[in-house]
Amino acid sequence: MKVIRPIAEKDYDSLHDIAIESGIGFTSLPVNESLLKSKITRSEAAFTENVDKPGNQSYLFVMEDTETGEVVGTSGIEATVGLDDAFYHYHCGKVVHASRELNVHNTVDILTLCNDYTGVSEICTLFLKENARQGSNGRLLSKFRFLFMAEHQQRFAQTVIAEMRGVSDENGTSPFWQWLEEHFFSMDFPTADYMTGIGDKVFIAELMPKYPIYVNLLSKAAQAVIGKVHEKTRPALQLLQQEGFSCRGYVDIFDAGPTVEANLEHIRTAQASKNLPIHIDDDKAQQGILNFVINTQVESFRAVTTEVLVDRASGQAYISAAAAQSLQVENGQSIRFAPTKISC
Repeated sequence: MKVIRPIAEKDYDSLHDIAIESGIGFTSLPVNESLLKSKITRSEAAFTENVDKPGNQSYLFVMEDTETGEVVGTSGIEATVGLDDAFYHYHCGKVVHASRELNVHNTVDILTLCNDYTGVSEICTLFLKENARQGSNGRLLSKFRFLFMAEHQQRFAQTVIAEMRGVSDENGTSPFWQWLEEHFFSMDFPTADYMTGIGDKVFIAELMPKYPIYVNLLSKAAQAVIGKVHEKTRPALQLLQQEGFSCRGYVDIFDAGPTVEANLEHIRTAQASKNLPIHIDDDKAQQGILNFVINTQVESFRAVTTEVLVDRASGQAYISAAAAQSLQVENGQSIRFAPTKISC
């Protein structure tokens, strides 16, 4: 069984391996020992903190194979972004150049540097190892976060965003960044991406163009990838779109990948979820349907995919003994769950 739990100090080697496998362009997991250890420390603190409103907490989870003990994936939530460090985006807008006298009317696309998403929550750092990409593992690693946020709403903002990886090749070359590099930065994409990942963002404010960029002045290759995602990111984008996330015209400042957003209460998995007390019964659980299930804890959080049968008369949910053990729950304690397949 695959179980999701909070990351711990013992998981450093596994997180380092995941950072290497994720490759260039996965900004939130740079291959840097001190940064990765800092991420683990921050996360451990967040899970133990008593929170009544979202702050700078950073929650990092891992997916563990209970049969082998191998950590096969990671997934995270930032309670808020941009409060300690500036959080930059380009907003895609338009400007009109018109002359009634000359009968000329031109609408031009522009990119404007902004900090519009300051203070929102972000789902991030989602990566599943190649050998675990089967069944519902990928969807569990993404969707359990909406259950966690729905259960502990005081810890998060109402607006939730996800930055999607933009277009780059196997060498980490980004067509969008190539244009910025040539005219403003004089450093390659992997270097800029790494510096951002380790929290060194001062160079952005120092070197980024201060005025809106006219899109038609960019190279054709750069124009073509604005708002587009990396081929390996398409499944993740489709999953979020099915949850109700959409792009409101914001893109990454390095690779121009889209940022999508949704209101927490409108995310489909959160909407469809229920919080009910459990009764452990293997036979009845087998009659249920597959659900993404979490316990209601924070520091001892667990999540799995398992069968759940809801008894409407008693108002309780039946799960198997194995699932209860993985979730670390007992009879009478509550779980939050949502079907793996939600009908429209």
